[in-house]
Formats: sequence, C-alpha cells, structure tokens
Amino acid sequence: MNGKKVFRIVMAFMGVFTGAGFASGQEIMQYFTSFGLWGIAGSVVATILFGFVGMVLLDLGSHYNATTHTDVFNNITNKTISRIIDIALMITIFGIGVVMIAGAGSNLNQQFGLPVWLGSVILGVLLIVVGMMDTEKVISAISSITPFLIIFVLVISGYILIFTDYSFQALDPVANSLSSTLPQWTISAINYAAFNITFGASMAFVIGGEEEDQKSAAMGGLIGGIGVGLLILLNNLSIFAAVEEVSQYPLPMLALAEEVHPIAGLLMSVVLFVLIWSTGMSLFYSFASRFGESGTKKFNVVLIASVIVGFGLSFFGFMNLISYFYPIVGYAGILIIAVMVYGWFQKRKATNN
Repeated sequence: MNGKKVFRIVMAFMGVFTGAGFASGQEIMQYFTSFGLWGIAGSVVATILFGFVGMVLLDLGSHYNATTHTDVFNNITNKTISRIIDIALMITIFGIGVVMIAGAGSNLNQQFGLPVWLGSVILGVLLIVVGMMDTEKVISAISSITPFLIIFVLVISGYILIFTDYSFQALDPVANSLSSTLPQWTISAINYAAFNITFGASMAFVIGGEEEDQKSAAMGGLIGGIGVGLLILLNNLSIFAAVEEVSQYPLPMLALAEEVHPIAGLLMSVVLFVLIWSTGMSLFYSFASRFGESGTKKFNVVLIASVIVGFGLSFFGFMNLISYFYPIVGYAGILIIAVMVYGWFQKRKATNN
C-alpha cells in the first residue's frame, strides 16, 4: 500500500463530497444544526456511514477498473436494477450539479453583491473549460483544492469554538426552531450520508478505477469518508455555537468567516467558490462521461449542453434546492447503497473462496 497514493485518493474523495452545500454550511444547518444537541449525535452517525461506504465505493471501483458507475453496477446486480440505478444516478448527478451552479451565484452575491446569475455564469464557463481535460487532470485538480477547505474549516470553526461565548444547552431551543424537511435526527443523518454517497458514487468509482492497488483505494475511501464526517461534525458545532448570528444567511460558514475577520470572509468566499467548482466538476464530468468517453466530441457536447441547462434550472434558488431536492435523493440513495454493500460482500465472498 502506497502512502502517497492513499493521500491523493483521500484528498480527491473528500473533494467530491465537500462542495457548495457542505462548505457553505447550508446542508449542515438543515440536516444537523436544526436538531440541536441530537444533531451532534447525527454527525457521528454520518461519520461512521461515510467511512464504511467510502471504503466500499473505492474498493469496488478499483476491483472493476471503473470508468463509469455502470462498470460496477453491471457486475454486482442484474441488468434491470443496474439500469434503474443508472437512470436514478444520472438524474441525481445532474440535479445536484444544478445546486452547485446556484451555490456559486449565492456565494458571490452574499460576499460581493454581484448578481446571482453572474456567479453562476462564471462557474459554468470553468466547468466546461476544465471538464474538457483528461480524467487524470480533473482528479488532480479536484484533489488539489481539498487541503484548503480543511485548513479553513479548522481555522474558522476552531476560532468560533475557542474564542466565543456560547452554551449548546442554551442554544438548543434556537437550533430546534430552524426549519428542516427531515422529520428526525437519525433519519436526517442517514439521509444526509445517503444522498451525498449517491451523488458522489460515480466520481468515487472513477477515482477507485484509476487505482490498481485495491488496498490503497479502499483505505483512501475509508480515511476520506471519516475525514468528511469529522469536517461535518466540526462544521455543525461551529454553526451551532453561532446559530443566532448566522442562521438567516444562505451560506452560514461564510458568515462565520466574516465573524472572525473581513479578510477571512474574503478568503473563505474564494475557497468556497473553488470548492463549489470542484464538486460541480466531478458531477458534470461524471454525467458527460456516461454518454461519451472523455475528450470525444460527444462528451464535449453533452458537457456543454448539461451545464447550459443546469444554469437555467439554477434559478429555482440555492436554499430551496437543498431543502426539497436533497432529501428525496437521500431516501432513494438508501436503496442504492444497499445494492452496493450487498455487491461488495458478494465480491469479497467470491474473492475469498
């Protein structure tokens, strides 16, 4: 097992799952902070799920040399189920790609007052330009962004948790008053992990498929998944601690950065935009690669067309898209994860015999 390979896989994996909704804090606030003290327990549940399923995803991707999610599902289930999952994943990937475009607009609007559509256009251009590069370059680009997110989350969350006065017990009623479309903290935690894993499955399989050493791939998925979970926990705690000040903003983490220092807010806005791009890139790249091989005319046409359509749909609004589209994906994702885990156990059983 190669340490450098594992680290690169960890960074790429975490980059896929730490996009607009996560890094902005909006996902975290709706899925965890809105349940107050129980939301902290939900963060722990999500961490465990991310670690285990992350290992499964990359192990399967490496084992089947995946270049798209169909390379895995065609091997672990029958054609009918594989086709249903394929359609569900394509809808999910595209839908959450739309959320990324909307998130880019909200980011530049909240920080700089720019029109929402302008931020979305800037992201769309970047998605098309970088998406036309080869797989290796795209994965490297995504993985190179992740360390900056980790640093900013640690610095901003650490500052809020260490240097501000708060009481989680006193803030519990305030957090519980926040709106959420999820009924209960356990369901919310499972739903959150499921929808993230569903939308990131295609790119995670590709990341695993690029690695011949299955042990390195699986370890990268395990560590990357736990890393994502710990960032969720830290994000949740810091938003919870300042819930009275940031709950009205579409991007609570950006508001937290402003609480630390205006320069921190500016830097966080830049990092957040790049992270939105990294997740959007993984989504639209995966979507286009389902219809044509990277670098081909068909791939480029699908990439450009999907980004343009996604821009149009992004006008439904960032917060609304997270509130209603994400939970639907999460419920469907629980079934998809069940298929993946079953296939993984069957693969292990066949390999050990």
